[in-house]
Amino acid sequence: MPANIVVPEVGESIVDARVAKWLRREGEVVAVGDPLVELETDKIDLEVSAPQGGVLKRIDRKDGEDVKVGEVLGVIEEAAGAAAQASAPAPATPAPAKPAEESRQAEKTRSTPTARRAAEEHDVDLTRVRGTGDAGRVMRRDVEQAATGGNGRTAAAKSAPVETPKARPLAPVAESRPPAGDRTEDRVRMSKRRATIAKRLVEAQSTAAMLTTFNEVDMSAVMALRERHKQAFKERHGVGLGIASFFVKASIGALRAFPRLNAEIQGDEMVLKHYYDIGVAVGASEGLVVPVLRDADRMSFAGIEQHIREFAKRAEDGTLSLADLKGGTFTITNGGVFGSLLSTPILNPPQVGILGLHAIQQRPIAVNGQVAVHPMMYVALTYDHRIVDGAEAVQCLVRIKQLVEDPGALLLD
Repeated sequence: MPANIVVPEVGESIVDARVAKWLRREGEVVAVGDPLVELETDKIDLEVSAPQGGVLKRIDRKDGEDVKVGEVLGVIEEAAGAAAQASAPAPATPAPAKPAEESRQAEKTRSTPTARRAAEEHDVDLTRVRGTGDAGRVMRRDVEQAATGGNGRTAAAKSAPVETPKARPLAPVAESRPPAGDRTEDRVRMSKRRATIAKRLVEAQSTAAMLTTFNEVDMSAVMALRERHKQAFKERHGVGLGIASFFVKASIGALRAFPRLNAEIQGDEMVLKHYYDIGVAVGASEGLVVPVLRDADRMSFAGIEQHIREFAKRAEDGTLSLADLKGGTFTITNGGVFGSLLSTPILNPPQVGILGLHAIQQRPIAVNGQVAVHPMMYVALTYDHRIVDGAEAVQCLVRIKQLVEDPGALLLD
């Protein structure tokens, strides 16, 4: 009996998806549970598996098409039907033989969806790429490294002969034109996630009364503490002691003192939340995602660092779940890892507060009447002025500054 391949229900907030890539071809034999097609949603990527064994009889929705939850993607026909078809007259050369062999070869190499897309873009053979992910899984970074050969040039570029440019007389300025072919353009369709990010950012700016307040934090105490304990911390917990855990703890301390920054607006009511689910923005090749540290106030420094490292890894793998991304009462984003010195973060609705961290720089400051050079960081707090007053936001950021500059106070807060 034929079985429909349908778009599965992923979560309440996901109602549509995009067909990223079919992993099998029409006419190919599949077993129950075999991955058939990759789907992109605005939050996660997922694979749809075969509901039964048989032959992939028909593909109804092609790569790049947008689909709704419950829609039919294709049809699998039972193996018995396939056997009956096999007894009928057929071409001398079975068409699916080569596609099936290619699919089997691809299966031998475990890889993420983003790695497979990168392999297609760079024309890289995945079976020749050494994976650095879990169980040797090939990551996007592995493909890109293979494509550049480790020196920033593609394999084709490395093998191409290098021509020495010949000297030419300079043309008059009035007649100079860009060489033919230099003014090229690429038209690339946004992924579902990128399109959703764009939509949500515009919505945030048009629905909230966003305002940003700034301050700077002397990171001397945190840097000294990390230096003293980094080796023992890593040996004991298996993860490095970063700065993120200090700001998570400091933010929770400040939110306790200024609860309206840990709230949301529903109609004409403020919902004040007495739990602390802190979102941590993570940059991945497919776009920014914000996984959530549930009950972060109950986590240790080591627990926070371990969760953040795991989130970053899974974001790049494309293996974050919807549960990892749902909710959140307050967000922290760190543009400093990319070199940003100062920025104004945009709210993550329906939250009313987001803390932006930036690069740490050695700067001269006044200390007890003397000029000294200390590691300094600019911090920014964007808030929704509809329910958070300016004085409240400023004091909240000052409290974060105080707690980070005196890390011992985090243990007492």
